[in-house]
Amino acid sequence: MKKKIFFICGSMNQTTQMHQIARHLDAYDHAFSPFYVDGFDAFLKKLGMIEFTVAGNKLSNRCRDYLRDQGLPIDERGRNRPYDLVVTCSDVYLQKNIRGNRMVLVQEGVTDPETFMCHLVNRFRFLPLWFAGNALTGLSDAYQVFCVASDGYRDFFIKKGVRPEKIVVTGMPNFDNCRQYSSNTFPYKGYVLACTSALRETLQFENRRAFIQKAVEIAGPRQLIFKLHPGEKQRRATQEINKYAPGAMVFSSGNAEEMIANCDVLITRFSSTALVGLALGKKTYSDFNMDEMRRLTPVQNGAAALNIANVCRRLLESEDPC
Repeated sequence: MKKKIFFICGSMNQTTQMHQIARHLDAYDHAFSPFYVDGFDAFLKKLGMIEFTVAGNKLSNRCRDYLRDQGLPIDERGRNRPYDLVVTCSDVYLQKNIRGNRMVLVQEGVTDPETFMCHLVNRFRFLPLWFAGNALTGLSDAYQVFCVASDGYRDFFIKKGVRPEKIVVTGMPNFDNCRQYSSNTFPYKGYVLACTSALRETLQFENRRAFIQKAVEIAGPRQLIFKLHPGEKQRRATQEINKYAPGAMVFSSGNAEEMIANCDVLITRFSSTALVGLALGKKTYSDFNMDEMRRLTPVQNGAAALNIANVCRRLLESEDPC
């Protein structure tokens, strides 16, 4: 019988990464699931109280629609276990039915800044890692291999406390060949692009008015375009942009990477889009330390999904993957 792989998805970025990896593992049976939670957290989901996470109904439904559109096998919540390997986009929340499984963790993008909550969770280990967003990615130590985007990120995660022997630099799907986004049909060029974030939806502070006004100042006479984050309240965001940046264009959907490829300047806050801007040589503004971001920029090998699939294959064929 073929060995079985279970892919736990999340946002569209995370979901398409999992799909790319699975394409290189057709010798095995595999199934996919939107991100899910257990126990009391599942009750909170029913009440709509965790919509700011990848387990919320909005992003779960979007993921499920993608999986169905692509004709991929879906196993909601991994009910058809056991699986020989779990590939997940996040370890800050570990579902009960995957604990103890052989597991590969795949870096999804940039990590959140270290806030007061991050330090609180680090000090009081009984608090769940997800209280700090994805800032504590990798610290569960529940996986066999953690696939990361670059040598810079390898050093970054080691400093956070991840065991060096568990990290493999593979590159990161969706960020390993940014030049591909230059071939697109987005009709505008030479503009200033501002990619918003969902900080407020994840219970973090953001002065959106100041962000919009900064974008207006940087743009000057150039066309200003805003690309809204899929996880934020889009009606509110659009109203704020219309108020403080009249004349700016607003897109609530579309391929952000292709928009970055066509822009002259990229403005963002704490977003993985900054990595795309840097990889494409765009003038990039971000709340991250930009010197550090340049060190962290994902390797442009065009082979991240294949590299991660090879990691999975080695674990599946090893008698002692730990």
